Amino acid sequence: MGGCLWLHTLLWSLTASSIPLIPRSLDDLSTQLLQSKWEMNGNRLCKLCDATSTSCNGEHGCDSKCMVTTSCEYPEEVCAAIWRKNNGTITIETRCHDPKLELYGHKLDDFNSDRCVMKKKESPGETLYMCSCLEEECNSQLLFSDVTDTHHTVSQERTLHKPSTGEILFDSKGEISTKQSMPDGRIILHALCKFCDEEQTTCRTETECKSNCTITSICEKPGEVCAAIWRKNDANITLETICHDPRLELYGHMLYDYNSSKCVMREKKMIGETIYMCSCKEEECNNVIFFTEETETNIDWKNDFPKVVLISLLPPIGIAIAVIFSFYCYRVHRKNKISKKWEKDTKCTRHPNMDCSDACAIMMDDDRSDISSTCANNLNHNTELLPIELDILVGKGRFAEVYKAKLKQNTSEQFETVAVKIFPYEEYASWKMEKDIFSDINLKHENVLQFLTAEERKTDVGKQYWLITAFHCNGNLQEYLAKHIISWEDLWKLGGSLSRGVAHLHSDHTPCGRPKTPIVHRDLKSSNILVKNDLTCCLCDFGLSIWLDPSLSVDDLANSGQVGTARYMAPEVLESRINLENVESFKQTDVYSMALVLWEITSRCNAIGDVKDYEPPFGTKVREHPCVESMKDNVLRDRGRPEISNSWLSHQGIQLVCETITECWDHDPEARLTSQCVAERFNEMEHLDRLSERSCSEEKIPEDCSEDTTI
Repeated sequence: MGGCLWLHTLLWSLTASSIPLIPRSLDDLSTQLLQSKWEMNGNRLCKLCDATSTSCNGEHGCDSKCMVTTSCEYPEEVCAAIWRKNNGTITIETRCHDPKLELYGHKLDDFNSDRCVMKKKESPGETLYMCSCLEEECNSQLLFSDVTDTHHTVSQERTLHKPSTGEILFDSKGEISTKQSMPDGRIILHALCKFCDEEQTTCRTETECKSNCTITSICEKPGEVCAAIWRKNDANITLETICHDPRLELYGHMLYDYNSSKCVMREKKMIGETIYMCSCKEEECNNVIFFTEETETNIDWKNDFPKVVLISLLPPIGIAIAVIFSFYCYRVHRKNKISKKWEKDTKCTRHPNMDCSDACAIMMDDDRSDISSTCANNLNHNTELLPIELDILVGKGRFAEVYKAKLKQNTSEQFETVAVKIFPYEEYASWKMEKDIFSDINLKHENVLQFLTAEERKTDVGKQYWLITAFHCNGNLQEYLAKHIISWEDLWKLGGSLSRGVAHLHSDHTPCGRPKTPIVHRDLKSSNILVKNDLTCCLCDFGLSIWLDPSLSVDDLANSGQVGTARYMAPEVLESRINLENVESFKQTDVYSMALVLWEITSRCNAIGDVKDYEPPFGTKVREHPCVESMKDNVLRDRGRPEISNSWLSHQGIQLVCETITECWDHDPEARLTSQCVAERFNEMEHLDRLSERSCSEEKIPEDCSEDTTI
């Protein structure tokens, strides 16, 4: 602590005595002394180094990498540089030069330039380029054939206003200026920042925190600002503090908040982890990081008291009156308006064949893809928490619990049934991933679970994260198949709707032709598929899904990890050999999993003859919850797949389904059908349902929709 105090005292004393920069080395001290000399005698400052080997190939702009700055001996001298290539050896020399004299037998007539632009000169037995220029130390950067250094080009719009503000400034060449002055004439020093590598931290995104970094560093280059990076990956949370040039990307992102006095965190998109970054220009401002920006107000209460009274009291009084009136109108009319709007747009009527009071839910299970869209949009834009009463627990997974719940619709005490998926505080990342996927308007489809809204709630047990969706009393497909024997018509409806849902995820456009980013589910299984009242499927549980964004690199895809349920993993996932160069490979892992689900559906169809009790894929060959190594033995070593008996092939429709299944679980991903092709095959099977007897599904276990179900 004493060291930091001593450092600050030294910095202030040097600033007050008009010393422009603190020397970090003998070279810096030399440069400062030369600067003072130049200011006294008016001679030009130039880089001065003898011929030194360089990797500059003469095709682009180069840095001379000369660390010595000199004040030229005569006022008429300018800066010059000489680049030579002789027998494979390349050297650069920098010096002062009188343009009236020849240099190595050549006159330099370009000395009026503000940049050192290399011109080729005739020289036997070697390649020779030379340049000269007027600006201070302009022979530090060499340009060949007048190449524009686009990396440092800055538009006029980006040039900031006055240097008295202490902000990061850019000079006429687009370089960050080192001459940043305060109103009293003092020179601003290079930034002082906290500088520590990634360290474990207990900092959470709901609060402000200290970095706990004990190292303070003077930034190496003028114009650098302080920055901080917060990461959450699996169970690890780390914080890194550094100096950073705001013209360059940091971990693939530009930071535009570097003129701030505080380090206010902004979330950045990163596959496989949560990352926040910030930058700021005050001394050691990255020591404290903020996840919510507070408004700073500096008021002189003594001099500005009348103005404070007018600004602070009169507007709030008027606003309070308006808010009270608006709130009254809102409370009176809100619920009635929502009820009427839903009644008009959704036309949600109860299923005539269901014997349960809550089978309708928010969205009816019919063929229209736009049902309840207005309801969902209204809820999703509502800033208040919805009036929801949790009923019973209907499902529990690795990350969340699912409840059947009641949503109050209007003042007449009527309720609609919804599903609420509740994530604990520790699973914020899983909740956010699924919320972001659901919030994509292009995800909407009749065979994808309808999303209503997402909420953050404070409860007696702590903070929770909720996803509110439509409720389907038939539960998930695994439970439905365990309780029912289905007909050929049911198989066609369940399989066709499943394939259409997966095809919609994988497609790069919506049914109406609007462009969309393809999505891979990555955990497709019968327990993540819901059965609607019309016996069609809808996909749910997108916690492990990813967007196949064209901007994703191979490294981004490689970091997405080996995820999913081992029983349903494709061979290439089990073996960790997905072709990262082709995003279609990720889609084909979903197709393999879909084939296993289609096998489950087919195994419960009465059109195949005797129907056995329900078994998941691979049945008793593996444990109830097999591990990856166990599935490797069955799928990779033995090339095993669930059994398709000869009796299944006696029905024309079942035979086509089995052929499709076999092509979808092929060991070679490139040999598998696409999800779009599977959907087209099921569409072509529509006429085959006339061959069946259209027998109703047989219930193996009688059930009531009001009993426990799952989403």
